[in-house]
Amino acid sequence: VLQALPQAEIDQLNSARQELEQALDDVMRSTRSLRAQAEAAVERLQRDLAHEVLIAHLGPLNEKYSDNARVLSYLSDLRENILEELAAFQSANSSDDSADDEGTMTARSNSEDIGNRFAVNVLVERQPNSGAPVALLDLPTYQNLVGRIEHEVRFGMLSTDFTLIKSGALHRANGGFLIIRAQDILQQPFAWEALKRALTNHQVVIQDPDTGGASVMATKQLEPEPIPLKLKVVLVGDPALYYTLINLDDSFSELFRVKADFSDTMARTPENENLYAEFIATRAHEENLRHFTAEAVARVIDYGSWLVADQDKLSTQFGAIASIIYESDFFAGRSGRERVQARDVEQALTARRFRSNQPEELSQERIERGAIFIDVTGKVVGQVNGLVVMGLGDYPFGLPSRITARVYMGRRDVVQIDRESSLSGPIHDKGVLILQGYLGGRYALDYPLTLSASITFEQSYGGVEGDSASSAELFALMSALANLPIRQDIAVTGSVNQLGQIQPIGGVTQKIEGFFQICQQRGLTSAQGVIIPRANLSNLMLNDDVIAAVRAGKFHVYAVETVDEAISLLTGKSAKAVHAAVDARLRYLAERLAAFEEHPPQL
Repeated sequence: VLQALPQAEIDQLNSARQELEQALDDVMRSTRSLRAQAEAAVERLQRDLAHEVLIAHLGPLNEKYSDNARVLSYLSDLRENILEELAAFQSANSSDDSADDEGTMTARSNSEDIGNRFAVNVLVERQPNSGAPVALLDLPTYQNLVGRIEHEVRFGMLSTDFTLIKSGALHRANGGFLIIRAQDILQQPFAWEALKRALTNHQVVIQDPDTGGASVMATKQLEPEPIPLKLKVVLVGDPALYYTLINLDDSFSELFRVKADFSDTMARTPENENLYAEFIATRAHEENLRHFTAEAVARVIDYGSWLVADQDKLSTQFGAIASIIYESDFFAGRSGRERVQARDVEQALTARRFRSNQPEELSQERIERGAIFIDVTGKVVGQVNGLVVMGLGDYPFGLPSRITARVYMGRRDVVQIDRESSLSGPIHDKGVLILQGYLGGRYALDYPLTLSASITFEQSYGGVEGDSASSAELFALMSALANLPIRQDIAVTGSVNQLGQIQPIGGVTQKIEGFFQICQQRGLTSAQGVIIPRANLSNLMLNDDVIAAVRAGKFHVYAVETVDEAISLLTGKSAKAVHAAVDARLRYLAERLAAFEEHPPQL
């Protein structure tokens, strides 16, 4: 139709169209300019409004932390960053019901990002005026000690941000005290070195222990700013571990300069006995237990001395004391008593022994049935009942052990069969060598000590250690040399030195009770007893059965200081007579051996 018009009209229409398009372009440019001006004005308005809001909220914080330049710098950066991201806040706060799932997910992601960016990750929270923090770290792993950076899965990938930074024990104890069991932290990979590094640098750095090496999975990593550290670390452990660390770790003595060595015993004074009574009363009050009578308290105090095997000491192992308190309360309750009595404590101790003494009962049974040879009556040459302690965990018990000696001509000196069989320890071997020193110094002053003798623990297959049987071995050897029988109703314990003094040993209470049980099973003869070092008298914490038998004269405990006292009791002869017999036998052996070597018999 347009082509049918005259050319003049077509030209007129084209001219009008061009004028209209130019006008429309002018309007569009004007509209865009006005829109840009409006948007800029709105943005300025929003920024000014946001700035006023931020000043209203951040102003008090600026005043509060006016003396902290780092906080003021952070608040300034925070204000500027929020003003720059106002559009992101609007987008996060707007909702579009028509958005599809992908758009909704993207909007939610943007909202979470902008929210997390300005969130605060509180690592440690403390109340004002709450004092210095004290933290006890039960499981001192690397992460539990210095903190960790956690990761989460986002869109199928591991990701992290500063809100996933978690504090460690060093942060929680910062400004105060951190208590760690030394053995626990030494067993955890990287933890010990991390603790030393933090104490040396006076700062905590949160990082993965393996970030310095190759990783099989590339993940987003953070590098949190080091946090200044000022605290006291208390390592708790046994003395052996302390000395191991101070010898093997050069930095240990510099980092841990104060040593506090706590004894497991304390003096048994009236003041400390009262402290024991207070401890019992406190446990009864706090644990809602029955209170103890004075006699029951006294029995618990005696148990505290028994634990350390010393009449003048008390144990500070209050865990063991508390356990007896709980058991005593149980037996008192089962008997319907309102207060715990001494017999309840004794019943608790008896029950504890019964739960642990199966090996002791089996050993006693073997002796009673004759499977292990032990005589408790009569006299035998070269045979002594020694006393040993078997240590099985927290229940040591004593048993008699037959020691025999044989003497014959030769130059082998004293042969300890257990030592030759590699069944003895170094301390026991030392005791045998001391025994030889005593013989040489006591007898062989004007003639050579030439003899061959063998000593052994009969029916001993598990090894021998300690020198507490050295006196018994000496008495068996002296009996064999003098050909004088030794009483089998007396058992012997104690170490001997080269001067003939009887020295104290350990486990004296258990040794006496072990021999007493055998004698009691076979019938007390009123002649049986034990010889112990006089220095061990303060270590005696005997049970009621032994004490009653001693008081009634049915059993005896002889405390001696020298070899002379003991050998006289064992042989019934004066020490002078015994020594004379031993000296005569040694001279005879020396002379016979010399004559034999000078004029050997012709075969």
